[in-house]
Amino acid sequence: MTRTVWLKADDTVGDWETRKQRITTAIEAGVDWILVDEHDVGRVRELGDINVAAFRSDADMVDEAETETAVADAYFVGKDGEGDGTVDLPSDFSGSADLTTLRHSDDRAQGAYVRIFDQDYEAFAEAAALDADYTIVIGEDWTIIPLENLIARIGEETDLLAGVTTASEAQTAFETLEIGSDGVLLDTDNPDEIRETVEVRDAAERETLDLQYGEVLEVERTGMADRVCIDTGSLMDHDEGMLIGSMSRGLFFVHAETAQSPYVASRPFRVNAGAVHAYVRTPDGGTKYLAELKSGDEVQVVDTEGNTREAIVGRVKIEKRPMFRIELDVDGDRIETLLQNAETIKVATSEGRKAVTDLEPGDEMLVYYEDVARHFGEAVEESIIEK
Repeated sequence: MTRTVWLKADDTVGDWETRKQRITTAIEAGVDWILVDEHDVGRVRELGDINVAAFRSDADMVDEAETETAVADAYFVGKDGEGDGTVDLPSDFSGSADLTTLRHSDDRAQGAYVRIFDQDYEAFAEAAALDADYTIVIGEDWTIIPLENLIARIGEETDLLAGVTTASEAQTAFETLEIGSDGVLLDTDNPDEIRETVEVRDAAERETLDLQYGEVLEVERTGMADRVCIDTGSLMDHDEGMLIGSMSRGLFFVHAETAQSPYVASRPFRVNAGAVHAYVRTPDGGTKYLAELKSGDEVQVVDTEGNTREAIVGRVKIEKRPMFRIELDVDGDRIETLLQNAETIKVATSEGRKAVTDLEPGDEMLVYYEDVARHFGEAVEESIIEK
C-alpha cells in the first residue's frame, strides 16, 4: 500500500495568505496532495508541482461560467452539501450514493467528503465509497471506531483518507486495524506537524529487515576491478549503510563513509559498494546491478538494526581499484562479494565497525540473507546457482 498525505487548504482555514503559507510549507515538506476550493486550483499550480484536488461549490460554478478555471486532478463533493450536514442526507442511499446526484456535483466528481456525526453519516460514507475513487472521512465525537468500521468494510473499494490535525493522529490512522487508512487529510498551519506527518507517512512505507551475522571464511586479495562508489543526495548516519553482494540471496552490510580518518575526510553521503557486477538492494525489495545505477535512481539505506529508508542517487563514481574477495558462511551456505582493499571501507561485525583491511577468518559480519533467486532484480522461485 502506498500511503499519501493530503493537506486541507480551502476557504475554511483562512484568507489566501494563510492558505498560501500552509500550501507552500506542504509542498516543501513533500505532501502528496493539496485540497482547496476550485477557484484556488490555478493559484496552487503557480506555487509548485503537486497534485491538486478541489471542492465543488456554487460560487465556483458561477466563476466557471465567466472565466476559464484551472483543472484539478480530482474533484470532491460533500462540502456545503450532504457530506457535512449543510444539506440533509438522501432519504435512500442504500447500495451507492451516486456522486453525480449530490449537490455541487457533475460527472467529474471522483471523491466524497463526509464528516462522521453519527452512524447515519458513517453509513453514507460507506455508500459513497462504492462510487468514489477517494473517500475523505472526518471523525467528530468518535474517530477510531468509525475508521475501524470503514477500513473493514470499504478498505478495498476506495482510497480511504482519514481527517487528522496532528502527526500523532496520522500515525494512529495509518496503524488502525493493522491495515490503516490509505492516506490522511491534514488540517493544520503548524509547519512542524506538516513535516512530521510526512515523516510518519514515510515510516509507514518502510520495511524492517531481519539482519544476521555470517562467519568470515576467507579474505582474499584479488586483482583490479571497476569499483563503484554510490553518492546519494542524503547524509547518512554513523550506523547506516547499504546492502551489497555478488549473490542476490546474501547481501553484505557496508557502512557509509561517515568515519573520520587522519588521511581522508568523511563522506557521509557515500557508500563504497564494491565491483560493478554486484547487487545493491532497492526500496521496493528488489536489487539493481551497481553498473546500472545512475543519478536519480533510488537505493535503500539500512541501519545496523534493520531499519530502512530510501535515498536518491546523486552520482555514481567508477574507478579501477584493488579488491578483496570476502567469503562468508551463513547457516551452512557460502556467500561472497568483492570490496575495495582500503581502510576507508567499513563493515559491521559482532565486535562493532571494522575496516575490511582488518577482517580475519572467524569474524562475524552483518548480512541480509534470504533463500531466494532473482531474475532482473525480482525474487523468483527457481533454482539458480551462483558461485
